[in-house]
Amino acid sequence: MEAARLVIISGLSGAGRTEAMRVFEDLGYFCVDNLPPNLAAKFAELIQKSPDVKGAALVMDVRGGAFFQELEATLKAFDESGISYQVVFLEADEETLIHRYKLSRRRHPLESQGRLVEALRREKEALGALRGLAHVVIDTSGLSSLQLRQRISDVFRLDGGTLPFQVRLVSFGFKYGLPKDADLVFDVRFLPNPYYVDALRNLTGNADEVRDYVLRFPLAKETEQRLESLLEFLMPHFQQEGKPQVTVAVGCTGGQHRSVVFANQLGSFLENAGQRVLIEHRDLERQGGPGA
Repeated sequence: MEAARLVIISGLSGAGRTEAMRVFEDLGYFCVDNLPPNLAAKFAELIQKSPDVKGAALVMDVRGGAFFQELEATLKAFDESGISYQVVFLEADEETLIHRYKLSRRRHPLESQGRLVEALRREKEALGALRGLAHVVIDTSGLSSLQLRQRISDVFRLDGGTLPFQVRLVSFGFKYGLPKDADLVFDVRFLPNPYYVDALRNLTGNADEVRDYVLRFPLAKETEQRLESLLEFLMPHFQQEGKPQVTVAVGCTGGQHRSVVFANQLGSFLENAGQRVLIEHRDLERQGGPGA
């Protein structure tokens, strides 16, 4: 009998844990919200013995108070006992979290005397170590409910068994900020910029003309080859670590041209190397500007 898949959902309050749990429920997981960590080991043992449970998801967060501090010890016990698990950590930027709390009119679990910002920062600091242990980090700042559902479904759906390792390539513009859920970030702003070529300015890196322009320079070709070599070396090690997905972010100034070309090129290379690849162009729909 194949062991049930165990997922632990955690992260910042307001980042979408409840929505994530609903997605896991829809995927067929048995879900428990706010389970104290000292009960997690017993729960894991029970689901491993149940033939009817193919997957289980536990939501653990700061509402657990002192119990939450035991979570790292619980994960260590899982490792020592051979219980397989994956941690999904949800986060969002401070501005987004404040906006969500204002809309919902709910209090943050750590909030006192109406000081929401302080509560958010205390929680982020408290969860820093757990974020470092996460197998999947999802930044929900710019995600719709549908996009979050798709991100989770791509990695954790149960039909067909365990999904193969996936590489997510994201192009972005530095002017709009780093993708916070990136595992690796590459900066290609040192390459010649198609924005300053009149015939290419209003096109994107998906256009053949822009791709040919970016890659015609020897520096770009050498950069592409070196990045391909690095990713080819690193991906098996990420996979061996047990990460179901690695996010590789490639950035230029505005996320319109160079980063798009390189995300597409690296994605094609990894697909040809047998990897499962998802390509996203985060800032492609944004209005261009100087240095885009």
